[in-house]
Amino acid sequence: MQPIEIKENIYWVGGIDWNLRNFHGYSTDRGSTYNAYLIIDDQITLVDTVKSNLYDEMIERISKVIDPAEIDYIVSNHVEMDHSGGLPELMEVVEDATVITSPKGEEGLKLHYDGDWDFKAVNPGESLDLGTKSLEFVLTPMVHWPDNMVTYLPEDKILFSNDAFGQHYASSERFDDQTPYDIIMEEAKKYYANIVLPYSSQVQNVLGTVGDLEIETIAPSHGIIWRSNIGEIIQKYKKWSANETEEEAVIIYDTMWESTAKIASGIQKAFEAKGINTKMKKLGVNHISDVMTDVMTAKYICVGSPTLNNNMLPEVAAFLTYLKGLAPKDRIGLAFGSYGWGGQSVSQVADVLEECGFELLGQIKEQYIPDNLEGITKEVKELLRG
Repeated sequence: MQPIEIKENIYWVGGIDWNLRNFHGYSTDRGSTYNAYLIIDDQITLVDTVKSNLYDEMIERISKVIDPAEIDYIVSNHVEMDHSGGLPELMEVVEDATVITSPKGEEGLKLHYDGDWDFKAVNPGESLDLGTKSLEFVLTPMVHWPDNMVTYLPEDKILFSNDAFGQHYASSERFDDQTPYDIIMEEAKKYYANIVLPYSSQVQNVLGTVGDLEIETIAPSHGIIWRSNIGEIIQKYKKWSANETEEEAVIIYDTMWESTAKIASGIQKAFEAKGINTKMKKLGVNHISDVMTDVMTAKYICVGSPTLNNNMLPEVAAFLTYLKGLAPKDRIGLAFGSYGWGGQSVSQVADVLEECGFELLGQIKEQYIPDNLEGITKEVKELLRG
């Protein structure tokens, strides 16, 4: 339970959640961290806390540096309980500390915890003098809650970025240059696709605001701390928030008797014949949050389901609900599926893809067992040509 000094007199004192595997519907196969940061100055400051079950880890790490009762300020960048869950217990130790948060943050923390605490709500551009260091606050509403803000420490060029630039990733290492680059970028992409994607326009506004800051360290609320690949992760956020897609197709389906799977194979051959890379994602085998990671940068989204009880399969319906909520824009959709005597599923899938704002390439519907995969491939080729 050792603290990690990230710059002189600034420590990571968070908690590592090695066993987390589900974050409200998002699969976290590599666990997560809940990051809190301790700043030692004339006024001792803690930036964020941790999920309540990791409070003991956090307080033990803090105690290796100072007596926790000496904390003067607690900056709460975000109300959500994975950030603020340790706050009620901590406030019993630091009764005289002031909670620094946004106006919406104050409102949210009072509603969550009913705490009779000393609050200071900060406005955009407001700063706080700690002695030799200072903190500047940038309000970032709807990235991804109304209360969100980020905190900048100009003397050390550290951006405490809240959920931005984070990853669900448990590791004993704290920095990007200590961990495999491909893994942390994969987890950062998955985090964006499943948490941040609906708020991309707000992300672009924030990137414009923080773009003028001199940043040597990005310290997010989850995952590793960026110090060597800052330019790369900022460029990725610019790309993802701009909704830039690649000439790639994701074929997402579930199947009862493999007929819909056969249609998916015929569709795959059509895309490959056009030189378009494809990824095949069978639901139930691939978690919807992993599927969304591929969807985020793909131009073509193909979704298939057989008909069951006049409807699409539940797994497909669940995915489409998830997709609609995350709201990727400007994609091209294709609906497909097999049926016995009803066949309603394909038009239902098509309806949802259109509700998502996708341009519909078409519908592929096959009764019983498809015996002409070449015909399916030819049909999709024609649709792509059109």
